[in-house]
Amino acid sequence: MNSSWLTESEIAEYAHLSENITQQCNCSKQTFDAWESLPVTFPEEQLERKGAVTAPSDKEATVREYHPRGTNYWSSDAPIALHYFPANRSDVWQCKACKRCFLRYTEFGGYYIDKRIRALRASLLFAGPYMDEDVTS
Repeated sequence: MNSSWLTESEIAEYAHLSENITQQCNCSKQTFDAWESLPVTFPEEQLERKGAVTAPSDKEATVREYHPRGTNYWSSDAPIALHYFPANRSDVWQCKACKRCFLRYTEFGGYYIDKRIRALRASLLFAGPYMDEDVTS
């Protein structure tokens, strides 16, 4: 399971495994329930990249988000929608010590670069197909 990209079922396996880990670890000093900037104190050396959420394709990945219940990017209960931004630009990373899994991507703003991280939670996964219309109600 260490290919360049992961299948939806592999991501779900990592999410289920991760969501059931209760032991304390250096990687879990924060919950990362929502997208956050990666703290400088986070032990990145403990993480191992497992693969990309989406396979490369000929078309640019969408920057549309999926929020059918009125959530937003910063919401802790926002869906982890694999075919929508930012999950579609993320990689799955796993802690070598406790096996928790995280999504990570890099936000490129006008004058900054910000590494972002979020806990991979099975209860929030949505692997439905991308739809052209906005889903934000």
